[in-house]
Amino acid sequence: MTTTLITGANKGLGKETARRLLAAGHTVYIAARDEERGRKAAAELGARFVQLDVTDQASVDAAAKQVEFDGGLDVLINNAGVEGRQPDNSILGAAETTADAMLEIFDTNVFGLVRVSHAFLPLLQRSSTPAIVNVSSGLGSLAMLSDPDSYTHFYPGIAYPASKAVVNAVTIQFAKAFPGIRVNAVDPGYTDTDLNGHTGTQTVAEGAGIIVSMAQAGPQGPSGTFTSKDGPVEW
Repeated sequence: MTTTLITGANKGLGKETARRLLAAGHTVYIAARDEERGRKAAAELGARFVQLDVTDQASVDAAAKQVEFDGGLDVLINNAGVEGRQPDNSILGAAETTADAMLEIFDTNVFGLVRVSHAFLPLLQRSSTPAIVNVSSGLGSLAMLSDPDSYTHFYPGIAYPASKAVVNAVTIQFAKAFPGIRVNAVDPGYTDTDLNGHTGTQTVAEGAGIIVSMAQAGPQGPSGTFTSKDGPVEW
């Protein structure tokens, strides 16, 4: 049986991905920063719960030890992320974006992803079917972001697209460094979630599809790719 851990899985895309992978026969860990919400989501779905704050190294290390004690890991889905919307649901533009604002976003979206991947790497290397799925965004595609005809071109923010572009670079480098592990980035599309203040135009069921598909691709699946439900995404 495939064992999968999903960060930030107590709601939104992470929770929907957990639901569908459980239905497909995976043993799933709901990894969440908030213990109460995480345990509630896990109980609702019939998943396991592990407390994990991607911005806290001690929390990440403790989660890795728990999963190792329980028997190991096959698939890691780095889903936890923040966009940095303001209380009025606006996005900081270039003139308003400070280095501190960038650091806050990067701590979760980039450094958090690396913390978790590094901590769980030894467990994945023991698996016969290891995979890492990094949840990126079309906003992380430099080709799309710079194309006036792209739906992402309108986006005024700096921190979130930059963080996802780095996630894509990390994905490429991990895939090259660890050929025995399938490492891929996915773009779930503009999905209606708390992350974007529910401004997204598609449902979590639609957005989770590519995450679930890549998590189930198997040993013969691709590695080092950036993919959406419509196929390959330009870097």
